[in-house]
Amino acid sequence: MTYEGWQVWDLVGRLGGQLRVLPGAVIGWDMSAVLALGDALGVSPLAAAELLPVIEAVMVAKLNDQISAGGGERLSP
Repeated sequence: MTYEGWQVWDLVGRLGGQLRVLPGAVIGWDMSAVLALGDALGVSPLAAAELLPVIEAVMVAKLNDQISAGGGERLSP
């Protein structure tokens, strides 16, 4: 519930195009691009480094669950 936390959450909402995928699976975000975007938006690098890996892990699990359930067949590299 901090300002930095809200900045990171806003950044997460902008990362749809930064996915790293394999056929049938999401493996994470392109962290170089993510951190560059965060820097351009003025997001604290410390907050990004602390919060993004945790959010990324949940995002990967949820998207891969959707793919397994047949809801994300269009994800491809």
